[in-house]
Amino acid sequence: MRWHGLLGMAAMLSIAMPVAAQPRGDAVEEVSVDRLQEALRSGATSSVAVTRAYLARIAAMDRQGPTLRSVIALNPDALAQARALDDERRAGRVRGPLHGVPVLIKDNIETADRMATTAGSLALRDNVTGRDAPLVAALRRAGAVILGKTNLSEWANIRSTRSMSGWSAVGGLVRNPYALDRTACGSSSGSGAAIAASLAAVAVGTETDGSVVCPSSINGLVGFRPTLGLISRSRIVPISHSQDTPGPMARSVRDAALLLSAMAVPDPTDAATALTVPRDYAAGLSATALAGRRIGVVRPDDMPAMLAERFDAALAVLRAAGATLVEVKMPGLDGLGEAELTVLRTELKADLDAYLATTPPAVKTRTLAQVIAFNRRNAAAEMPFFAQELFEQAVRTRGLDDPVYRAARATSLRLAGRDGIDAMLATAKAELLVTPTYGAAWLSDPVYGDQYGGPSASTLPAVAGYPHLTVPMGLMQGLPVGLSFIGTANADARVLSAGYAYEQRAQARVAPRYLPQAAVAPGLAGTPR
Repeated sequence: MRWHGLLGMAAMLSIAMPVAAQPRGDAVEEVSVDRLQEALRSGATSSVAVTRAYLARIAAMDRQGPTLRSVIALNPDALAQARALDDERRAGRVRGPLHGVPVLIKDNIETADRMATTAGSLALRDNVTGRDAPLVAALRRAGAVILGKTNLSEWANIRSTRSMSGWSAVGGLVRNPYALDRTACGSSSGSGAAIAASLAAVAVGTETDGSVVCPSSINGLVGFRPTLGLISRSRIVPISHSQDTPGPMARSVRDAALLLSAMAVPDPTDAATALTVPRDYAAGLSATALAGRRIGVVRPDDMPAMLAERFDAALAVLRAAGATLVEVKMPGLDGLGEAELTVLRTELKADLDAYLATTPPAVKTRTLAQVIAFNRRNAAAEMPFFAQELFEQAVRTRGLDDPVYRAARATSLRLAGRDGIDAMLATAKAELLVTPTYGAAWLSDPVYGDQYGGPSASTLPAVAGYPHLTVPMGLMQGLPVGLSFIGTANADARVLSAGYAYEQRAQARVAPRYLPQAAVAPGLAGTPR
C-alpha cells in the first residue's frame, strides 16, 4: 500500500555476515538474470561467488557509503543455499533460469529462513515463523537463493495518512539511489532501491494500491502488478484480500517476467489462485509486440510540462513500433477514493487479525487492537514522526458482513473496472492503456510527510485487480519516471509483451549515480550580471 504520509529514523536490523575475500561489489552491477545464468552455465562464476558479490555490495552501499537502508535483514543461510545449488549444477541438474540467482524478498512475506517477518514493525520483531510463503517456496523450487529481506514502509504504509513512504521502525528510512534526499516511494521502497542499486538480481514487492509500481517508477525499474490471484498471497502480512498482490521488481521486463513465471503457481491455501496456470511469461516476449496494436492514451490533467515531454517522447516510440494511439479521457469516477478506503479499513482489521492469530507464541500482538496498544506504549520508537489514525479507524469497522463495506466494495469494483478501465478500453477500441505511472520522486520530509502531487496511475488497476506494468521512460532532472501499461483481467502476457517491445526500442533506463540531492536546473541560481 502506498498512503501519502511521512518519515522517521530508527535503528536498522542487520545480521552481520563475513564479506572478507569476496569479489568486488561492482562485479554484479547492472547484470541481468540471463547474463548471470550464462556465467553460471559456462563456469565463469558460481552461485557462491555471485552471492558473495551481492553481500559485499550490500555491505559497501546499504550499510555504508550511500547508506540506502534498503535491506532490512540478510539471510544467514544464503551462502549455504548457493553452495547446494552449485552442487546441483555440477551434478547436471539445473532447475531453470533462476537457478543459483540471489533474490530479495520484501519483509512482509514469510520465509522459512532464520529471519523475522516484521512488516517493519517492532511489534513483529519475534515473528520468526519457520514457514515459507507459497511464492517463496515456488522460488526455492525454481532454484533462487533467498538473499535477504527488504525494508518497507511500515505495515505496508497503511498505518497513517501522514506517513513518510519508505520508513519503518525496524529499518529506518530507505533512500533513493538517484538522489539520496528523495523518496524511494512505498511501500516496497526497499525492493525498489535495492534493485536499482544492484544489491540483488531481482526482488519481490507487494502492492495494495501503488506499492510495486510507485517504487519501481521512482527508482528507475520495471515493476509488475499482476492480475489479482495470479500469485498467492498466503503467509504475507495483509492489508486487503480484495487488492493485495505480490509482484516482481527488476531492471528489465524480461527479468520481471522470469521472476513472475517462477512465482505464478496455484496455491490451495489462496482460493484466488484457483485459475492460475503455470506459464513461461518470458518466452512470449517479443520486440515486435506493438505492431498493429491499438492503444488508448490517458493524458493526466495535472501533468507538469517536463513529465509531458517525457510522455510525448514515449508515445513517439510506441508509434514508431507500429502501435496505433487513440487519446481517451479519464471518466468521472466520483466516490472511488472513499469507497476504496472503506474497503481497505474493513479488510485490514479482518485480514490482519486472522494473520496475527497464526504467528508464533513469541509474538504478543495478536490483533490490530493490540498492535495499536503496542504502538502507544512504544511511541518514541514507533511513532516519532506520525501516528496511526488509519489503524484506529480500521479497528472500529464492523466486519466483512457490514452492508456499508459490501456496498463500498461493489462501488469501487464497478468504478475502477466496468466504468473505469473497461470503459476506456471500449471507447478507444483498444487492447491496452498507457499513461505516466507517477511524477518524479519528492523530498523525504519527517515534518510534513509525503508531499506528492501529480499524476498517479495505480488506483484503477489496483482496485479492479487488473495487470499494471511500469517501464522506465527516462529521467526528469535526474530523477526517473515510468510509463504504465494497463490491461483488463488476465491480460498479463499482453501487458508484459507490450512493455517489453517499448523497452527494447526506448532503452530509457539510466543507472543511478547516488547523488546527495537531485540535479536541479541551474536556473534556480539565477543569472549573474
